Amino acid sequence: MTKMFPRANQALVTEALADTRVVLLMGARQVGKSTLAQRIVSSDYPTSVVNLDEQAPREAALADPEAFVAGLQRPVLIDEVQRGGPDLFLAIKSVVDEDLSPGQFLLTGSANVLRSRRVYEALTGRIEIIRLGPLTQAEIEGSTANFVDALFSGELPQVEGAPKGRDALMDRLAPGGYPEARQRTPKRRKRWFDNYVQTTLERDLRDISQAHKLNEMPRLLRLIASQSANLFKARGLSDKLGISHETVDNYVSLLEAIFLVQRLRAWAPGIGPREVHHPKIYVNDTGLLLYLLGADEKRLRDDDQITGKAVENFVAMELVRHADSSEQNPEVFHYRRDRDEVDLVLENRAGEICAIEVKSNSKIREKDWAALRRLRDARSKSFVCGVLFYTGSQTIKLSDRIFAVPLSGLWTP
Repeated sequence: MTKMFPRANQALVTEALADTRVVLLMGARQVGKSTLAQRIVSSDYPTSVVNLDEQAPREAALADPEAFVAGLQRPVLIDEVQRGGPDLFLAIKSVVDEDLSPGQFLLTGSANVLRSRRVYEALTGRIEIIRLGPLTQAEIEGSTANFVDALFSGELPQVEGAPKGRDALMDRLAPGGYPEARQRTPKRRKRWFDNYVQTTLERDLRDISQAHKLNEMPRLLRLIASQSANLFKARGLSDKLGISHETVDNYVSLLEAIFLVQRLRAWAPGIGPREVHHPKIYVNDTGLLLYLLGADEKRLRDDDQITGKAVENFVAMELVRHADSSEQNPEVFHYRRDRDEVDLVLENRAGEICAIEVKSNSKIREKDWAALRRLRDARSKSFVCGVLFYTGSQTIKLSDRIFAVPLSGLWTP
């Protein structure tokens, strides 16, 4: 039986249901959306439940979406809503336009159903979207710590006596954050990911895409894993795959739509320049990343290339999920200018920024945080905090508003 974990986004869902007509809980398959939704409707917000993974309601929704929606007892949870097709959302729009009561529909979806312009425009102003990713380490530990809120408050966790070195990371990085995969041995976990990737690519892509030549998707996903935490350049991948860079870009967008990968835009002062620099690309879960790279725990420990890539991917995706559930709700970027590169930059709506560097070793050198210092000096008024994550044992103040923090700071209150 899969262990139940507290989810930081549960409060966001119940808050949204109190003032929004339609709430969509969206994320990758098997991250716990249905579990969280069922927990909410069995305690915080009782509703009727319809699961479109089941054949009878799915066929009814596809055959006559307006009659299907009209016959539902509201409030209602519709699980795996993307399986009902885009017309189901238009039927929901018609209902909630006639009745403005909040909390009528709680939806879960494993594919980004809002890729359809028609669906997106129909639900604009009527829907709140809440993303759910694989488990964070804080959720696994049962902690309410949110590192992003701590960053912007300047009150970082004062870690003491954390386990040092790479060995302390193995049971954090290798299992990843998919609840069921975490319970398996490494051998059985590989089998789980075999089936997971095949099913997700075949099923969820079919739900959202009319493309017929998707046979390159598994290879593309492996190539993305090899480039994880690097700049995304479609032309480089297109040369390896023998398909056009436009097709690569479209396919990566599909992989983002089913929440297997994520691109982070480049940050720069102002707004316009962000759209012209290359994004960085990540795999949404470090356990999945290692599976795609064909790397076991020994290679994770011993191969510097694998370790560095996996640790930055781990930190980036942890912070993206913390950002989703934080009070600050900042955007997450990367930063590169001339000789300076900062792994992650978080910016809130007030224009304040926090910057993150990630290292997979326990020793700190001044050059490890030099780019943080230069960014602080250049953006002095808006720069709140800079953090160098490392595998050392304690939080250390390196300079004004710049700290070294052990990776365990991500889940330490």
